[in-house]
Amino acid sequence: MEAPAHIVGAVVSAEPLTHNSGNAATGGIWRVRGTTGTAIRKIARPPSATPTGSPNWQTSDVPDHWNYWRREATAYATGFAARAYPGTGITPPELLECVTRPDGAVELWLAEAHGAHGPSWSPARFRHFAHQLGAGQARWADRVPAEPWLSRNWLRNYLAHGPANVVWMRTDEDYAHPLAGLWPAAELRALWEGRHVLLRTAENAPRTLAHLDVWPTNLIADGDRTVLIDWAFTGDGALGEDIANLIIDSVTDGLIDAALLPEIEDSATEGYLEGLHDGGLRGSADTVRRAIAACGAAKYSWFGPAVLGNMIRGKRIGNAYGTPLDGDVAELERLRGLVTMITRWASEAREDAR
Repeated sequence: MEAPAHIVGAVVSAEPLTHNSGNAATGGIWRVRGTTGTAIRKIARPPSATPTGSPNWQTSDVPDHWNYWRREATAYATGFAARAYPGTGITPPELLECVTRPDGAVELWLAEAHGAHGPSWSPARFRHFAHQLGAGQARWADRVPAEPWLSRNWLRNYLAHGPANVVWMRTDEDYAHPLAGLWPAAELRALWEGRHVLLRTAENAPRTLAHLDVWPTNLIADGDRTVLIDWAFTGDGALGEDIANLIIDSVTDGLIDAALLPEIEDSATEGYLEGLHDGGLRGSADTVRRAIAACGAAKYSWFGPAVLGNMIRGKRIGNAYGTPLDGDVAELERLRGLVTMITRWASEAREDAR
């Protein structure tokens, strides 16, 4: 591997970093150590005549596509990400260099952020970040920037083309399976089959400039400052959409003790609402709570049925981030509080929509 000499000097080692390898837009991420320094190398790939990655994570040349391959590079190179939430303490990683490769891919060289990574955070630190994000997103309430490369209709397209395609629960027999009995199966079925109603509620919520991939592995605490990485999806989103994702995705992959979920839900929600207020937004907190519930339930409407469907069919549940699992029943027990919260959010969003 070669690196720009002024960034790390001669390369000593290149450590592959864990990421969503199914995303066709990402050609790899490495921590590169050299004789004079260390940096993060990330490759963004254009669409290929021979598709790579998962069918559910294909990329596009269309600038407002939900998985547009150049979005992250553009967000950094134009300074947009650095200006997104000014004065809040949220910053993107520092772009050291952006190189177009002979194969058309883009090679990002980023300064490595140092600090406490999201999976090690306490609920209090989640609250601090949520306040920062609320203050930043208040600025963009119902006036999302017009840059043509920002994503539009992200949640709708994610549900149409992303992981929702792995749901195999179809029949009464599936939902009557003994494993399904460990979860609120009837509520999960109603959520999945009624996801489009929740999607419309989410889309009707007040809009803002959202990051759209806020979860613990994309967060690094450097004192009071928060480095927010991976701006590949950023664009139009609902107020509360990022916080909904943060709450749910804090425990999906086993990186944070699921027993902390109620405290994380409360801390992140209240911190975000306080941040919106301190950022100058004078609106109904209940409107934002409803948006959090609708966005989270809609985005993860596939999650419970997908996990159950795989287990019923004898497929092991795994991920690129978590620790090895003890078994199907143990995993269902670990996630019971999460899927119960998601179904509660769905119920709250539906009730408020009447």
